[in-house]
Amino acid sequence: MTTEKDLNPMNVMKPLNINAKILDETQPFTSFEIGKLWATYMGNSMSIQILSYFLHHCEDEDITMLLENALALSKDFTQRIEGFLKKETFPTPSGFTKDDVNLEAPRLYADEFYVHYLKYAAKAGLSLYAVAVPLVMREDIREFFIYCNQCTTVLLGQANSILMERKFIAAPPNIPTPTGIDKINKQSYLNGFIGDIRPLQALEIIHLWDNIENNVTSMALLLGFHQIVQDQKIKDLFKRGLDMTDKAVKQYKEKLHLEHIQSPSYLDHLVTTSTYPPFSDKIMLFHKVDMFAMKIRSFGNSMAVTARRDINFLYARTLINIGLFVDDGMNILIDKEWMESPPKAHDRT
Repeated sequence: MTTEKDLNPMNVMKPLNINAKILDETQPFTSFEIGKLWATYMGNSMSIQILSYFLHHCEDEDITMLLENALALSKDFTQRIEGFLKKETFPTPSGFTKDDVNLEAPRLYADEFYVHYLKYAAKAGLSLYAVAVPLVMREDIREFFIYCNQCTTVLLGQANSILMERKFIAAPPNIPTPTGIDKINKQSYLNGFIGDIRPLQALEIIHLWDNIENNVTSMALLLGFHQIVQDQKIKDLFKRGLDMTDKAVKQYKEKLHLEHIQSPSYLDHLVTTSTYPPFSDKIMLFHKVDMFAMKIRSFGNSMAVTARRDINFLYARTLINIGLFVDDGMNILIDKEWMESPPKAHDRT
């Protein structure tokens, strides 16, 4: 059995005895540090409001604890960032407040949905924190993002445990064990539209699965938002997001179905019929613009490990649609003066 001691990196690496003062906490923020701190603060201040509402309506004991853990992490992360900013006399973003949520609004989602949502949100958080770790240079900020990564990884493990134990999701598909090393020796390995089309390889399967899983969760969240949003322009944008995501999911599912591989199920049944808004239009629009923007990175990762041209074509088309959605959403946020700007470089014009 693997122990925590076995997973200690210093068991295989030697310490580097360098005391780099240029990286310590006496150094001012660079654009790297403040950019990632700003993005982390905005995302977690939003999560505090969303999770507070979910927690208010949760009845399942295990899922309640999971939500409490997620909420505690978001509060902890924002408080730590506020400490960093205060020390540097840097303005704290406004983010989102209790004005953006009505805890007494009727239930919008079933308890099961909260677990799917937390997995979806945790994956987005890990994407942000993992990119920050190699980029930020100040040691205390780097250690903070390592801490965020570790905490979120534990939370994701808890969510997966509930999803699997309760059979809320299907087990990942199996593939045959290779009998030896299989060399790629034909250009037809890249085919997808015509000619000799090979079966999906493992990396293609996992990314199709992951994109379906992310998108069915996104659709259920968006379905609830579409029911309760007040502004007609935002409502129309959400409907467009629903339609384009549904179309993409069906195409990804078909690729797995043709190989007789199951895929994650839709979650629309976990959305109630309530039309009473628990969230402000501002926080809902920001949430969907932010999460659709995160999908761009996810699809980029998928394209990087996918060799079949037909699947990469689907990903490329999805990326174009997501880019247009994010652009239109940003325009609405700007028009309504709901969008805070990250700290900028000097204006030398």
